[in-house]
Amino acid sequence: MVLTVARHLLRNLIVLLLVTMGSVALLSLAPGSAASVILGENATPQAIAELNAELGLDQPLWEQYGHWLRGAVTGDLGTSPVTNESVLHAVVDRLPVTLELAGLALVISLGVALLLAVVSASRQDAALDRAMTASSSVLLSVPAFIAGPVLIYVFAMQVGWFPVSGWADVGDAGLGANLQTALLPAVSIALTEIAAFHRVLRADLISTLHEDFIGAARAKGLSHGYVILRHALRPSSFSLVTLAGLNLGRLIGGTVVVETLFSLPGLGQLIVSSIVSRDLVTVQGIVVFIVVVYVVVNTLVDLSYSWLDPRVRKAAAA
Repeated sequence: MVLTVARHLLRNLIVLLLVTMGSVALLSLAPGSAASVILGENATPQAIAELNAELGLDQPLWEQYGHWLRGAVTGDLGTSPVTNESVLHAVVDRLPVTLELAGLALVISLGVALLLAVVSASRQDAALDRAMTASSSVLLSVPAFIAGPVLIYVFAMQVGWFPVSGWADVGDAGLGANLQTALLPAVSIALTEIAAFHRVLRADLISTLHEDFIGAARAKGLSHGYVILRHALRPSSFSLVTLAGLNLGRLIGGTVVVETLFSLPGLGQLIVSSIVSRDLVTVQGIVVFIVVVYVVVNTLVDLSYSWLDPRVRKAAAA
């Protein structure tokens, strides 16, 4: 167990270093600098060079990264040269919006996909199953930047059930107003996830329903619904749990488009503005957070396998 945990930590550390180095290298290829953004279009080259030297942006890229990394190890993600705000404070301030949006999208997609997959597996190759499978194929091809404007037009502009944009904090406006602003963007993210989760769980459920232990449960006279929910669902959830864990990190990163569309004050909107202003320090801080969430969730997914299926626990013990 100690060796397994150590292996996970080493792998996660390597991933963290590679991703942060990659983000710095990619952003350095973009033209301009944070100094030119701060001083404006009319700034002289001499003024830009002086501000770059003052901010330490004239140093080689590897030196800037090393300086930032030394601070990040102690919990100091630096200060934005553009806004003069602590990066850690900026991330923590906007974190609740992004986490709520990603979490709500994941809950919606898992709940709907679970219901659809159980119905599909129970009626394999029936008309309803074929209709659900076809609908999943359609939803898989609808990204959030297309689903978002369609949902805004239908449910915000035409029906008027939801606001077009903006965010209501649950502490200030209450849960109802908060969900009214969060539900539409969450659904626009969840549509693709519903389709992917449905297809994966349906296939695994159908396979599990042909196992011998399912036949033994049916021979005892147990109802079809009870057999699926009590005996088939848990061992069929390996792929679903893995996919959900992988997609949670992608959902957090994928809120960039949705937060921009719906004008939500989350990490997605912050990283877009930071890239535009060439705020390398803030971009690094957000990337670190997303990667940490990604690796932690996937570690928990690995550890959940033994709970989902006792056969895994017995194999590990052997």
